Amino acid sequence: QVQLVESGGGLVQPGGSLRLACAASGFTLDKYAYGWFRQAPGKEREGVSCISKSGGGTWYQDSVKGRFTISKDNAKNTVFLQMNTLEPDDTAIYYCAAGIVCSDSQQRYDIWGQGTQVTVSS
Repeated sequence: QVQLVESGGGLVQPGGSLRLACAASGFTLDKYAYGWFRQAPGKEREGVSCISKSGGGTWYQDSVKGRFTISKDNAKNTVFLQMNTLEPDDTAIYYCAAGIVCSDSQQRYDIWGQGTQVTVSS
């Protein structure tokens, strides 16, 4: 079964860190590019970061540049999003997705995970 499963979300204080993981099954990681998206309450889902199929290209939303790092481990068949210096505005459900190219457009992705909740609050 082809699927993506996110983990690593939780409650963290402002300034803290979390590492999200997106485990792929049913296919090998090198088949796709990967994106992380998030949806905050009352807002539309937005692109946060993506990584190319080769891993050589990445993109970040301006608000997370310098704080978030996307990576992938082919041996573990897992994509990661390291999130540092978290802010309350980062609170959202985070989704990973697989597609043909690294893009901030949701329409470019074909396989989606179920999401993991990240809450940044004191």
